[in-house]
Amino acid sequence: MTSAPVLPPQAPPPPPRDRDRPYHAPVIWAWALRPLGGVAILAFLMWRVGTGPFVDAVHQINAGLLVIAILLGLMTTAASAWRWSVIAGGLGLRLPLRTAIADCYRSIFLNATLPGGVLGDVHRAVNHGREVGDVGRGVRAVIWERTAGQIVQSVVAVVVLLTFLSPVQSAMPVVAGVLLAMLAALVLLTFGRERGGESRWARTLRTARSDVSTGLLARSVWPWVLVASVVAVVGHVLMFFIAAHAAGVRTGPSVLIPLALLALVVMTVPLNVGGFGPREGVAAWAFGAAGLTAGLGVTTAVLYGALVLVASLPGAAVLLIRRLRPPAVDPSPRPPEMRIRGSVSAEPPIASAHRAAEARHVTRSPVR
Repeated sequence: MTSAPVLPPQAPPPPPRDRDRPYHAPVIWAWALRPLGGVAILAFLMWRVGTGPFVDAVHQINAGLLVIAILLGLMTTAASAWRWSVIAGGLGLRLPLRTAIADCYRSIFLNATLPGGVLGDVHRAVNHGREVGDVGRGVRAVIWERTAGQIVQSVVAVVVLLTFLSPVQSAMPVVAGVLLAMLAALVLLTFGRERGGESRWARTLRTARSDVSTGLLARSVWPWVLVASVVAVVGHVLMFFIAAHAAGVRTGPSVLIPLALLALVVMTVPLNVGGFGPREGVAAWAFGAAGLTAGLGVTTAVLYGALVLVASLPGAAVLLIRRLRPPAVDPSPRPPEMRIRGSVSAEPPIASAHRAAEARHVTRSPVR
């Protein structure tokens, strides 16, 4: 009786080509709809107030403003990098402050020049994760760093907008209630009863709980995160003040501070082109509601965006230097290469000799 022939295992099907892959809605949203939304907002503003406020913003730029922008950019970037370094340390990742500052500069520059507005953060998260050997934790460190900054900025904005007279003061109690509910949910996530189970949601919840307790709310972490975040907010408000003064705004801080914080909060809306779009729209509305003109608000917001872009230019230098830097050479010794019948083998000579001896023994042994 003859046995059935043994068929070789079938090779796995080839991966689908890029043109065969389905398009995903998030990708289309990040690369097409978000920039188009910013363009639509800017086009609407040009239709309503004309191109004069945009041209005026460009004409106000001078060498003194550029120097101030770079100095304030150093202040805000160093504060963000410090916050990132502290949170990464709380999660058990090593991140020197010098490296964090360089990576943050590069991230801000990429965010300002590439579609989507978050590709720089994605790059620094993945790059740091690869350097420390834990991409997942590196990505989470950046996510928590950005989340902490947004939370502190939102709290400061709500307090200021509740205190000072602003166009949105009547709606601020509702906004404050929503923010308090979100903070309460964060506290319950951290200190609530832990759920068991091995589902994906349960594992994600446990990871988030651990990250918040050690990377955000630990005693050695949260005070410095709070200080760094407040310094970053103050730096951005000062930048807005400089832009407003250069644009011709002559009003007191009690009027400009709420307007500046409104512009900063709206900048998180993912409908922009290099940061331009919603900020200019809200500035036009808020300046008009505060007794100023909409055109002056557009000029201030555009000038602020230009100063922020100039402040990110050191990130281009960081990107260029790291591109031109030669790759690091692995100093560990490698086994000598041996050429066998035209192929290259990295096998040590002793192991190769043993294999040759075994081959000769097999060929010389009689067949029984």
